[in-house]
Amino acid sequence: MKAVITVIGRDTVGVIARISGVCSELGINIEDVTQSIMQQMFCMIMLVDLSRCSVPQEEMRRRFAEVGEAMRMQVNVTRQEVFDAMHRV
Repeated sequence: MKAVITVIGRDTVGVIARISGVCSELGINIEDVTQSIMQQMFCMIMLVDLSRCSVPQEEMRRRFAEVGEAMRMQVNVTRQEVFDAMHRV
């Protein structure tokens, strides 16, 4: 199962390390990453594989939300099925 993780907020040191650290802790494989800084706003999109995630989805979302809150950034996890369904409509 694939998902997209988006991270948006004021640029700060360690964003990638913290997000990838959570991925590593939970057994989530990062397949692709793109990032940029747009007028002092950090924007990152990660394509990840959740097939070996070691916790239920609610716990995974909570962990990313906690990291986002600690960094004062918005972190969202969207499963690939959501994007697939949008294209079928």
